[in-house]
Amino acid sequence: MGSQEYSSSTPSAGHPSLGMYLGGSDPHEIRQQVVAVGTPLPTASLPIGAQQGPVMLTAKNLQCMRSILSLAHCHGSILGTAWHLVLTTLQHLVWILGLKPSTGGSLKAGRTTETPNAVITTAVMADLPVLSAMLSRLFESSHYVPLADTLSHVLHSTQYLDDVALHHLIDALCKLSTESMDLAYNNREPSLFAVAKLLETGLVNLARVEVLWRPLTNHLLEVCQHPHVRMREWGAEAVTYLVKVALSYRYEPPLKERKKLQVMLLSPLQELSSIPHPDIRQKQIDCTQQVLHSNGESLSHGWPQILDIIGAISEAQGESLIRSAFQCLQLVVADFLPIMPCTCLQLCADTAAKFGSQNQELNVSLTAVGLLWNIADYLYQNQHKIREGLEVTSNDTNLPAFDELWMVLFSRLGDLCVDSRSAVRKSAGQTLFSTIGAHSSLLQQMTWQSVLWQVLFPLLDRVRNLSGSASSDKISDMGGNILIHHSRNTAQKQWAETQVLTLSGVARVFHSKRNALQKLGDFPRAWALLFEFIEGAARSKNNEVSLSGLKSFQEILNSNENIAEKSDFSQSALWSTAWKVWYNIGIDSTKPPPDHLVEEASAKNDLSIFYIPSQPFLTALVQIFPLLFNHIKPR
Repeated sequence: MGSQEYSSSTPSAGHPSLGMYLGGSDPHEIRQQVVAVGTPLPTASLPIGAQQGPVMLTAKNLQCMRSILSLAHCHGSILGTAWHLVLTTLQHLVWILGLKPSTGGSLKAGRTTETPNAVITTAVMADLPVLSAMLSRLFESSHYVPLADTLSHVLHSTQYLDDVALHHLIDALCKLSTESMDLAYNNREPSLFAVAKLLETGLVNLARVEVLWRPLTNHLLEVCQHPHVRMREWGAEAVTYLVKVALSYRYEPPLKERKKLQVMLLSPLQELSSIPHPDIRQKQIDCTQQVLHSNGESLSHGWPQILDIIGAISEAQGESLIRSAFQCLQLVVADFLPIMPCTCLQLCADTAAKFGSQNQELNVSLTAVGLLWNIADYLYQNQHKIREGLEVTSNDTNLPAFDELWMVLFSRLGDLCVDSRSAVRKSAGQTLFSTIGAHSSLLQQMTWQSVLWQVLFPLLDRVRNLSGSASSDKISDMGGNILIHHSRNTAQKQWAETQVLTLSGVARVFHSKRNALQKLGDFPRAWALLFEFIEGAARSKNNEVSLSGLKSFQEILNSNENIAEKSDFSQSALWSTAWKVWYNIGIDSTKPPPDHLVEEASAKNDLSIFYIPSQPFLTALVQIFPLLFNHIKPR
């Protein structure tokens, strides 16, 4: 490359002292020695726009840089706070030569499109990999991985840094990075040199990870919060790459046996959840998925953090992020429940319920309900192992730990039974009552009281209240080109379906689990309350709900023949309650309408203002009588 290409960069009034730095003042001599021309690195000491002219590097400048590198290699342990000066100088060199951070924190020559103002001779281009390797070797303070053959001539460090010197190096890099962050706040292009070298320093010092992990990752987490996109992207790249490599490192004793180390290594990844930028969250989820695939088997103690990361969803996040996070949860439930500590199963159920309740992606919500069923099935099939694993734990209730786990599952499904979306309510309701029907035989007697009073009756009450306040306005569409049948084209009609599903489900529980429920001390109170809900449903002005109330009445009568065998006062009181409910329903449904409504209907010639019980309703009402009469005729 001829020297005429640098004519625009010859000394001028803008560069009065260049000759002094090069050791001569002859312009021809200067041009012959110039080997690179680039843009200067912005600094906080100079105002914006003060450094616009190009910077020229000569062979002599590069030789000085090599000397500085060699000095740092040999005497890094005694540099102390002088590391900042050395690193600042190297940062300027990297900026002028256009070296960019790449995977693992090493520096490589950027594309010409990224550094359009840089002009580098062929000789220097050939030397850039060596300079980059020397920079990388500078940060290999305690461990050396052989480099490529082209680096064989690089001077290898013979003295490793001790822990104190390593902290000096990290402090200097953090200070340098903070200066770059301050510049980036003013929309000036930041240098990523310090961030890249922090990553590289961490990677080559994993053998003493406890010494550097917290100060290094704490600063990188600050970088991840920066408003400058490029700056925070590399901060997240550094954190996630470092976590992945650290979890794969061969420690002694192995990582699988070291709880504190697992928690420490995953903490930076977990703390990314508090950063609101979607690009950071995406990096975090991508990293979590890779960790699960590559290191899931060894995460014996890190599952609370992994599940916390996956479950850190919010309505502000887009559909893509929620789907990515949910894929991680699906992977956990499908592959890792057997190796997960039993104490984490509750958190796993809670996380699945979070995805069920999010409103961004309906398919994710419905699939999350399916995951809750899968978790329930796992609890049932591995009951002995889980009971043993939970024996050493304590909880805030008087229930056995295994039963408390089931209560969490029932409660989360119960919450989803009152979701704002009818499809989710229907799926959750079917899953809840199927789970109780299939697996509740594992529950202790005392737990049934909690099932009744903490799950089933509160659910009936919430559904009744929400049904009563639902809108009767027509819903034009459900989104996603979903067609709506006329029987479900209002929120009121959709909630009526939920009310039917819930009441029939609870009645089915009383039918199938009557032996366990009758042993409860407050069974008469539960019986009376259930019939109160049945009466309210049967007296509803919605034909679907009212008929469901009577069908639930019939199911309970058909399932309680054994109650009739007992003739004590308490059993008599139970049937007396049922008789009063049936009587009230019959009187209410056959009562003629008020005169003013009759007159209004006649004037408008419109009978729709009357509620007229359907024929199936009246038939069911009459069919209940002989079943009920058999229980009360002795009185």
